[in-house]
Amino acid sequence: MNFDNQRVVVLGGTSGIGYATAEAASARGASVVVVSRSPERIAAAANRLGVPGHVADLADSTAVASVLADLGRIDHVVYTAGEPLSLMPLVDFDLDRAHSFFELRYFGALAAVRAALPYLRPGGSITLTTGTAGDRPTPGWSVAASICGAVESLTRALAVELAPIRVNAVKPGVTRSPMWGAGEAADQLYTETAKAVPLGRPGEVTDVAEAMLYLMGQAYTTGTILPVEGGALLA
Repeated sequence: MNFDNQRVVVLGGTSGIGYATAEAASARGASVVVVSRSPERIAAAANRLGVPGHVADLADSTAVASVLADLGRIDHVVYTAGEPLSLMPLVDFDLDRAHSFFELRYFGALAAVRAALPYLRPGGSITLTTGTAGDRPTPGWSVAASICGAVESLTRALAVELAPIRVNAVKPGVTRSPMWGAGEAADQLYTETAKAVPLGRPGEVTDVAEAMLYLMGQAYTTGTILPVEGGALLA
């Protein structure tokens, strides 16, 4: 799969899945741009990848629109921005924190798509990120499950509304990533995942990046939610 002379903008592209996607796209010839809110992470990622980086709070629709307007023509937009989702049992539910999760993961994605639309070439693509919490929620995951469901519905609706621009989403399961932190808690999560899923290991960010690139390059796929979860949804 070759992306020569194609511009790929990765929103949230400085670590984890976003960084792996930027790296994989660049290796296949794409002209990659990474966007994130942290100047330090932008500088580090842009230096390692050898690509331009732009600083913008991805929950700030005005800032994101400004960056995308400066870039001009875009072939593919990938939205991977997100922070670790906390368990939020209903008995001590923090509504303000729930709003903040939606602001970045759902409304941030929606605003980015709207801002990118004037610059996306016909036949270009948008790839969003969801997760398996919407399919297999556990106690305390009502917000996470709701966000995943909302992003999946958004993906299908935008695929219809924005055609011939293609809109898809990747649905990772538990993936070894800086988002989960480090230490015993993260190690336990990965160990438990390996025992629970048919493929016997947690996901790697490179697994998810390959799915992102597949959807970017597959010219006859839109409105698709592509699971990359090691068979977790079968377990």
